[in-house]
Amino acid sequence: FILLFFFSRLIFGTLYPAYYSYKAVKSKDIKEYVKWMMYWIIFALFTTAETFTDIFLCWFPFYYELKIAFVAWLLSPYTKGSSLLYRKFVHPTLSSKEKEIDDCLVQAKDRSYDALVHFGKRGLNVAATAAVMAASKGQGALSERLRSFSMQDLSTIRGDSSSTVPPSVTVRTSSKQSQPKPSRSASEGTGSSGKC
Repeated sequence: FILLFFFSRLIFGTLYPAYYSYKAVKSKDIKEYVKWMMYWIIFALFTTAETFTDIFLCWFPFYYELKIAFVAWLLSPYTKGSSLLYRKFVHPTLSSKEKEIDDCLVQAKDRSYDALVHFGKRGLNVAATAAVMAASKGQGALSERLRSFSMQDLSTIRGDSSSTVPPSVTVRTSSKQSQPKPSRSASEGTGSSGKC
């Protein structure tokens, strides 16, 4: 039966009024336009209230039947339920509380903007930190891989040229004293071992 309720509510509570709202806008008939605007305001309040009443009153006998009857009462051109509820209750209440509601909405908008900016900055910081961490881990893995290749290359070069390079030859670049120049074969061996 719940499925029947949702189906009838979709057709009669939403699609039917939506089509007649379209016709009112198309024909530019102010009377029809106001009638359907009152319906949509009441229907929005009904849907909001229904969210909470469904939790607590769904066990009540004939609950869904009463909701279908209420939507039909709102729509009926004979009862004019939505116009009646709007004029008797909603309009006077909203008129008396309009200033407070507007102030609350402005404050909520400001708070939501501040919260959005705050969480946006935090989200960007977290994303930047994650990107840096991923890049550093990726760079570390890449440098380890390159180091392993270069160490293999150096060991093969050192193995080939170890007979030509004497182990006692050292070159100091930081001191300005004149150093004895190594022999030509020693400088070629050092030059070739410096290449990767």
